[in-house]
Amino acid sequence: MTNTLTGKTALVTGATAGIGYAIAVQLAAEGAEVVVHGRNAERGAKTVQDIENAGGKARFVAADVSNVADVRRLADEAGDVDILVNNAGIYRFAPTVDTTDADFDDQIDTNLRAPYVLVQKLVPGMIARGGGNVVNITTVVASTPAAGAGIYGASKAALESLTKLWADEFGTSGVRVNAVAPGPTQTPGTAAFEADLIEGLGRGTALGRTAEAEEIAHVVTFVASPAASYVNGAILTVGGGGQALRPVA
Repeated sequence: MTNTLTGKTALVTGATAGIGYAIAVQLAAEGAEVVVHGRNAERGAKTVQDIENAGGKARFVAADVSNVADVRRLADEAGDVDILVNNAGIYRFAPTVDTTDADFDDQIDTNLRAPYVLVQKLVPGMIARGGGNVVNITTVVASTPAAGAGIYGASKAALESLTKLWADEFGTSGVRVNAVAPGPTQTPGTAAFEADLIEGLGRGTALGRTAEAEEIAHVVTFVASPAASYVNGAILTVGGGGQALRPVA
């Protein structure tokens, strides 16, 4: 623990598994008190316990970020936040003609509207306290379309556009806004995909493998730290290079 974030409070959405869990653990290791968000109270309690067992500070707030009223409640219960990591996201892959209204709405509400509302609610407090950080978790699919991922990719592309807008809008007030765009990463969510799909996508990268969640979290932690004090409005791709949209056998 190097304590570069001591005295800071971080809200990490979708922090009870996968990339979000790894981000929460690493931010806590750097000294931040972490507000762990998720929908599952049991997993939330475990994440908090893991952080506390390692000497960090954390608390859990449950919320359904596809519901705008719940997003606003989450912001209220989180309180004064110095670092906002918009990590929670869902993907429901289907061709355009097979995408249901519910799947469209759920992905837009979770992946785009929730970050927008959290920024609306929490950034004014950051400005009032002299500064802060927003880190949006997007995807390489935002810039390189993938078959079946139309709404997922579009929601994340819109979030990247907002990242650049917010960086300009809030930068002079001391709030930096950046995005981290992971490539194929091993998480409980991607484990539910068709067998070998994620591994195949990983083999299609220049590094020839998938990422671990901790590798994405390292970049997020850097961006949120004082070491990245001049990084603003950036989309940091963490994808292994040579992004492939189809698995390689």
